Amino acid sequence: MKLVTRALGALALAAILTLPAEAAETTLRITLQLPLKSHLGQNLLLFKDKVETASNGDIEVQIFDSAQLYKDKEVPQAVGSGAIEMGVASLTRYVGDIPAVDIFYMPFLFNTEELVREATAPDSPVRKPLDEAIMGTGARVLWWQAYGSVILLSNGGAIKTPADMKDKKVRVFGKTLGKWVEAAGGVPTLISGSEQYLAYQRGTVDIGMTGMSGVKSRRLWEVMDTVTVTNNADIEFIVVVNEEFWQSLPEAHREIIATAAREAEIAVRDAMAEIEADAYKDAEANGMTVYKLTPEEVEAWKAAAQPVFDSYLSDAGALGKEVYEAAQGLGKGN
Repeated sequence: MKLVTRALGALALAAILTLPAEAAETTLRITLQLPLKSHLGQNLLLFKDKVETASNGDIEVQIFDSAQLYKDKEVPQAVGSGAIEMGVASLTRYVGDIPAVDIFYMPFLFNTEELVREATAPDSPVRKPLDEAIMGTGARVLWWQAYGSVILLSNGGAIKTPADMKDKKVRVFGKTLGKWVEAAGGVPTLISGSEQYLAYQRGTVDIGMTGMSGVKSRRLWEVMDTVTVTNNADIEFIVVVNEEFWQSLPEAHREIIATAAREAEIAVRDAMAEIEADAYKDAEANGMTVYKLTPEEVEAWKAAAQPVFDSYLSDAGALGKEVYEAAQGLGKGN
């Protein structure tokens, strides 16, 4: 009997020792479609560390990566409805409610790092109206996560002009990007990121479209031999929080979260240039040819893309017109 009593006592003591000293006042659950090892996942870990440290454990951040809870396309509704406190989604996932968000997929509109940085700054006349519009879905944008510029992949030579794309099947990952391919004379084929490798290997498509970091992480040099640096679109992800939940938080907690979010945004934006530079080096080291478009070739692509802009301005309404005009004014010092 004494042995049983002692055993039960030991179990009770162990249970007490394993309990947290004090439960967190606030819990933030974040859903992410990518693995934690991705640069977006690492960026969330940075945010988590800063929030939990600054709040002395009063705020706990839980990250559910690899689409454990929600797929990318489900995030806007999940966060907007309050089913989860926070989530990460590609900006274009809001295109159904806010067609203007596809301004970042307008061909060659943001084809330099300087233009991207100016457009994505928190007070930018391009970004700010979009953030405000997203608030109408029930979610507040906390920060933007850079994912890099779009490039083209091919075998046997670069895709220098629209003529090189004519009648070719091209992998795309969005409706607007598909319209750009059609305007250039190509045939868009929607293929998920995880299915790219096999699609290129099997010849399902002739031309690939992705971000440079994806070339490295998916070892696409094994199935494609040429990168054409088009920078024809900018891929952005956003981290959103349910607005009703946000307003329920103590002011001190909102300040901690907002500060950590801004630090995380700066960190991922600054890291993106290095991530892409390393990816280009690895691609060349693994036998790929990297071709950069000439100014004349860029102009040829822009001329062919005019129908995409016409379609955007028709579909995106007053907000689309506002951010498009603001985008045209970037990089001119006004």
